[in-house]
Amino acid sequence: MQRVRIGITGLAVVFLVVLLAAAIVGFRTKERTAETNAAANASEAPPTDPLAELGVAPGGTPSDSSATRSDPSTP
Repeated sequence: MQRVRIGITGLAVVFLVVLLAAAIVGFRTKERTAETNAAANASEAPPTDPLAELGVAPGGTPSDSSATRSDPSTP
């Protein structure tokens, strides 16, 4: 019975340590995200969609898709 109690206590301690570490890392990540968002809002360049530029995902403008085709007869 003593071994079971020690094992469960050890698991609880490890769980609490991991929970505390995740809370600290999550708090720091939120701070960095806020700084990154502030820096991104300061720049005037609009974000681009690389998949739409390549033509593999919907998006972009119709002129983009016609400009990337070399033969207009192929769909």
